Amino acid sequence: MNVHAVRGDAVRRHKETVITATSKSPAARKRPVIRRTLAAVGCTTVLAAGTAACGTVENLTAGQKVDQAFEGLGEKKSLAFEFGLDAKPSALTKLAGAAEPGDEMPPELAELFTQAKVKVSVESRKPLADSGEKDLVGTGVAISGPDGVLAEYRLVGNYTYYRADMKAVGDAMGFPVPSADELPKGEEQFKQVLEGKWVKVDNRELDRAAKDASGSDKADGGSAAAGGSDEIDTKTQQKILKAVRSVVAREVTFSNKGGSDGVERIVAKASFRDLLTGVMDKLRPFADDLPTGTELPTDKDLKDAPDKKVAVDFSLKNGDLTRISVDLAALAEDAKGARLPLVIKFGEADDISAPSGATKMPADEFGGPGNPFTSGLLSGF
Repeated sequence: MNVHAVRGDAVRRHKETVITATSKSPAARKRPVIRRTLAAVGCTTVLAAGTAACGTVENLTAGQKVDQAFEGLGEKKSLAFEFGLDAKPSALTKLAGAAEPGDEMPPELAELFTQAKVKVSVESRKPLADSGEKDLVGTGVAISGPDGVLAEYRLVGNYTYYRADMKAVGDAMGFPVPSADELPKGEEQFKQVLEGKWVKVDNRELDRAAKDASGSDKADGGSAAAGGSDEIDTKTQQKILKAVRSVVAREVTFSNKGGSDGVERIVAKASFRDLLTGVMDKLRPFADDLPTGTELPTDKDLKDAPDKKVAVDFSLKNGDLTRISVDLAALAEDAKGARLPLVIKFGEADDISAPSGATKMPADEFGGPGNPFTSGLLSGF
């Protein structure tokens, strides 16, 4: 894997994010604020992936600094990035106030979204930009609330490990969780999960289960935990990156805003709809090369995207990228004076070693009620 492949993968993830953000499913229609959140994350990714393609002298200088900072991330062997909203629950509730009757955001959910942090950690034997799948020591995702970790999973070797504080999850989501003694007959295997203990599932069994579910030799997209095998090849990634950079060069402006205490601030600005439309136009010729099941948003979908300027704020310290932020309220039809900054912080990976004493679960139970990553907790996101 090289730096270009890493950036190409960022473009692929952006494309997947945009598809999620423009989804017309009933669940998506009920979460307009969350759709804007995902869309803004996608916008951030595009801006980050194309920084080297800036136009003016000022843009080139600012863009190069951000570009070099992203290259610096690829030189690390251990990396973590944490997502969170730097806002009060009232700000999110205010922005969600324009929802249709019956679709209002519950106060408990607003509190969860504004207090939760999602941290992704990865560790490799080689610099990440040069790492292949076999070089990775482990990958982990942890979702935390104000009182600690709500749920966590780690991908180490051939196993995915996960645990959850199900009572805290239930309290945060506003639904009761049964105790281990209240489990119905036939679901006793979830006792360990309800007690907050580590469980594990064999990724090879997940692959086989996914193939069986798809009814073919190729699983439809593979299992999320195992990483899936339906990916964009490196050559296509580079073509997509080049196409996206041409859009960024035309639509995005970068400027250096100075800073203090050794922290430099660079801001990238673009019209969200123009940038999104331009990127999708460049992606359409590659539609046959994209992962199975991928559907790009239609022209009508793009017309519904906010026609507003979005600013992405990059913070660099000693040349290292430490923070990215974007105010999601900029995408609201009427922000009502509210601010909703989405913040991404970069640092060292947390512990992602294989937990000892984890109880093995069958692969066909991985998506069951005991796994918060495939059930209630993440469905709201």
